[in-house]
This record gives sequence, structure tokens and C-alpha cells, in this order.
Amino acid sequence: MTEHPTSHEGRQPLAARPQERARPRQEAAAGLPDVPAQPGGAAVSGTESPAASGVPPAPLGAGAPGGSGAVAVAVSPQPSGGGGPSVRREGERLRFVGAATRRIARGIDLDEIVLGLCRATVPTFSDEILVYLRDPLPVGDERPVAPFVLRLRRTDRLRLTDPESEELVFVPEPDPTPAAELCEVRSGGALAEVLRGVRPVFGDSAAAREALTELLGTDRPLPGGLRAILAPLRGRRRVIGAAVFLRRPERAGFEPNDLLVAAQLATHTALGIDKAVLYGREAYIADELQRTMLPDSLPQPTGVRLASRYLPAAETARVGGDWYDAIPLPGSRVALVVGDVMGHSMTSAAIMGQLRTTAQTLAGLDLPPQEVLHHLDEQAQRLGENRMATCLYAVYDPVSHRITVANAGHPPPILLHLGGRAEVLRVPPGAPIGVGGVDFEAVELDAPAGATLLLYTDGLVESRLRDVWTGIEQLRERLAATAQLTGPDHSPPLEALCDDVLDMLGPGDRDDDIALLAARFDGIAPSDVAYWFLDPEDAAPGRARRLARRALARWDLEELTDSVELLISEVVTNAVRYAERPVTLRLLRTDVLRCEVGDDSPQLPRQRRARDTDEGGRGLFLVNRLARRWGATRLSGGKVVWFELATRT
Repeated sequence: MTEHPTSHEGRQPLAARPQERARPRQEAAAGLPDVPAQPGGAAVSGTESPAASGVPPAPLGAGAPGGSGAVAVAVSPQPSGGGGPSVRREGERLRFVGAATRRIARGIDLDEIVLGLCRATVPTFSDEILVYLRDPLPVGDERPVAPFVLRLRRTDRLRLTDPESEELVFVPEPDPTPAAELCEVRSGGALAEVLRGVRPVFGDSAAAREALTELLGTDRPLPGGLRAILAPLRGRRRVIGAAVFLRRPERAGFEPNDLLVAAQLATHTALGIDKAVLYGREAYIADELQRTMLPDSLPQPTGVRLASRYLPAAETARVGGDWYDAIPLPGSRVALVVGDVMGHSMTSAAIMGQLRTTAQTLAGLDLPPQEVLHHLDEQAQRLGENRMATCLYAVYDPVSHRITVANAGHPPPILLHLGGRAEVLRVPPGAPIGVGGVDFEAVELDAPAGATLLLYTDGLVESRLRDVWTGIEQLRERLAATAQLTGPDHSPPLEALCDDVLDMLGPGDRDDDIALLAARFDGIAPSDVAYWFLDPEDAAPGRARRLARRALARWDLEELTDSVELLISEVVTNAVRYAERPVTLRLLRTDVLRCEVGDDSPQLPRQRRARDTDEGGRGLFLVNRLARRWGATRLSGGKVVWFELATRT
């Protein structure tokens, strides 16, 4: 895609000053880089040229065709202390190279570096520049892919709008440059030989002319004489592109010393591109690592709605130790987890990933929240010294409308009630994970329907400008104010609530990562729950079928009777075979019908293909074929096998 300098927005002409137009013709024909002049005529010393400041001066050596009426633009006057024109030109070259390399070095990413090269050289050093880069660009020690293809990355071009007038006015060229977009470098060709030589070359030689034709295409008119320079861009290990500097016929051609200028610009640009590509790869790896450490999507458990946000500490440090998670548990419960490992580095992210995996494993065992934190503390100590983290682990039961919370040095959660009241929950703070030898305490609290629980990391409430408790109070007030906007009978939308919470962050408040997890408690009404205990005897499956039939009739779901009776009979029969204590049977009616059968046997059932001579082994096959979803979860005292059936809409 063709791009043009933005420093000429609005097509503001740059006219030569009257005192500059009066310079002798021999100075105009020098074709050297320009140096800004003070209003009094003295050259600016120790500052960047207009090329580095983004306001390109008019180029040197731009006169009328044929050499008559040549005009010099923005050339510094000869120092009064002596020194010939050649000394002055060399000083101007050095100042130009210094300003241009500083402009290139300011770029961080690939586009900024290429843009810096173009803005520094057009029109000060050349009237047009084309930058080709290898496609794809190799990273570090990677072996470049074949074939060797160059792609036009950017072109900047200026044209003379009114050559007949006394003043030289330059504006960006609006038409795209008719140069080839792609060029495959043929092995042994002229372009390959020039690139292999690394040094910039003039375009007047036969080899260079053939190389330029191969690079730009046969349809691209090339200026004659010493008005073209082809400069290979070589990084630390290999050639990664090429830059073509062009001057118009009405401007003086390049001088031999301009090859040194082109070499300096090409070297700084290539090294900057190398570093930008490496930095981009590191940022990509860090971003991918952080995203894989966090949930791709939140589950949709029964009786609760979830929303989350994650913000890194800065765009240049996208990895950190903050995490959140929502883990479905047996009995339609859900575990809500938020944690924060000290620091925001690759090490912090790696430790966070291990702790999050450990928390998921412990949640699968259905351990109490305080036990989960205890095992996380042991795991952090096994990872090494000074592996500190804070964590808050909560389990929500939509049937009992209760939540059990345990804390390990984490900021307390905030509960936003349906009427708009926001309260900071009184949860024992506990010691951070990794301290060792500390007991954790869990508390059980009410979780009324319509309420919203907000879990967060300290990056949301603590910064250099405020302490953590001041931030928590500001967050509580913000939640209450947001709830007032939706009225006392409606809870604010979760996604909008998360966005509004993050909007409270002002400039300077982003000192750490931020993880945010919001849970809206809908709960399950008691009238939608049926629960029984069955003795582990042969009559249990028949009794389970009768109880399920009555519940379905009460809920007006008779059309599911046959399927439910068949599946319950198979699951209860399997539970009775291994159970020693009463078997539990629970039916939940929400947007789906969920059946849960629990027993005290830790052995999980698995689906297998039964042989023709087998008397059993077909029950789970029926469950898999008829149920919408099914699964089995091991508990600390047994297991739960569940399945779901879709209800009519």
C-alpha cells in the first residue's frame, strides 16, 4: 500500500525564503542535505534538522531544467570563521546523518522505523524513497523461507507543482508510485549480486540499472545519471530488504559522499528493523502466554451469570501474575477464583499458570475452600522461595443461595445487592499463599438472588496515588452509583458494569495488572428442586422412576417421562451396585432438566463398547445417546453422575 508523508497535511506549500533564493547557483547545485537556519541567518547547531522534526524542508539543487534559474533552498550560510564550501557541506552531512539516525532510532515497531527513514530523507536527501522488506521477515536465528521475496513496504514521493514560478513549492505526490509490489530475487541475478555486496551503489552502472529494473519493474521510469542509489538493508545476520533513493532530473545528482550517507541510513534502519521484529515476536509470545494462562471463555453454570476483564500493567509488559477462573462443581455449584502473583513478568505468569492449574485440580476434587488454599500454599512452597501470591476462593450454591469464601491475603470482595446497596464482605484476610504454616478460615454468607459479587485484584484499587482501602471504598461507591442508574428492581448488566468499574481508573492509576470477575446470582427456586435419598437395594431403581415421574408431572414435563425414567434407572442401578450408603437423587428444573445421582463409591463410570455376550455395559451408552450432556465428578466422599435433557421452549 502506498503511503505519503503526513507532515504535509492540508498541502501547505513550503516556499523558499527570499534570502535563500538569492544564494549563488553553485551552492544550489551541491545537492547536499539541508540544515535549518535561524531567523537571523545563522545555522542551527546541536539540534535536529527539519527531517527529524517531521517538517521536511525544500530540497537542495532544485532548479529549472537545463540549469538556468537554479535556486537553493534552506542552506546554512557559510560560517564567518572561515572554511570552504566542502568543509561546510561535510558538516551539514554529519548534522543530517545525526538527525536522521535519531529520527530512525525513535521508532519502536516496524512501521515507525520505516516511517522515520522516509520522513528523514524526503525531501532533504532525496525526492523519493522506496523501502522493500523481505516477506516474511526472518526473526532472530530463524532460517529464512525460500524463495527470497521483497515486498514494497512504504514509498514517499514529492513532486514540483509549479516549476515555472520563482518559488519552489513541494507537496505530497497523490498518485501511487508505479513500482512493483512484489519482487522475487532470482539467485545469481543482478539484484541478488547487489544485495550480496551490501554496500549502496549508484544507479548509473549497468549492473545497478538492471538490479533496479528487476526490483521496481519494467514499467517504472528511472532517472538517469547519478540520481538513484540502491542501498541494501542488512540486519545482524542477513539482508532483510533494500531502500531506493531517487532524485528528480531538475535536482543535482548524488555525490560519492552520499553513498556514505545512504550506508549509514541503511545500517541504522536495518538494525532497528531487526530489533523491532525481535521485540514484536517477544510481545507476541508474551501475549499468547498470558492469554493461554487465562480462560478462553467463561462457563455458563446453572443459576449464575459471569463476566470478566483482564488488563495488563502496560502495553509493553503484557504478562503478569493476575488470574481469574470459574469452575463448575457437582450439584450445580460453581467455584469463583481470583488470584495475584507478585510482579508482572514471565516468571510471574509461569507461576500463575501452575497455581491456576493446581486450583482447577483441587476444585475437581470438591475440596472445601480453606483446603484448596492450604494445598495451593504447599504448592507455592514447592515451586521455590519467595513464590508469593494472594488468592480468594469462593463456592456458590444456587440451590441454597449461599456462598462459602476463603481468603489468602487478597482484597475482600464486594457484594452489590438488588436494591443498589454495595457492601464489602467481612472475610478473614488470611496470609498470602507461599508463607507456609498458616491455617485458612472459610465463612458462609448469604447470596440473595439478583445480587452481584465482584472479585478483583489489587491493581484495580491500589496505586501510587491511593492506598488499597481508599480504592476499595471508591470502588464500593462506584458500584452503588452504577446500580442507582438501573433502579431498585433491576440489576445493572454485567458487561456494562465491568466496563464502568474499569472507567474509574484515572491517569497514573495503572501500576499493576487488573483481573476482574463479576458473578450475578440468579439462584434456583426451591420449587424447581426435587431431592431424595434411596437405600442401596434392588428396589431403588423402581422407586427412583416413580419419584421422577411425579416430579415431572408437577413441572408439566410429562413428555420427558420415558427418557428420564430410562436414564435414571440405568444410573441408579449402577450406583446401587457399588454403594454402601444411601444414594442421593436430585432433579433440577432450569432452562434444562438436570438429574444428579450421588453415591459413596469413588470409582468413576466410563463408557465402553459391550460385547454380545456381556450382560451389562450398555447403560452409559444409552445415557450418551439420549442425554444432551452428561458427566461424572469425583467428590471427597464418593462421586456424582449427572445428565441433562433439553426442555421445551
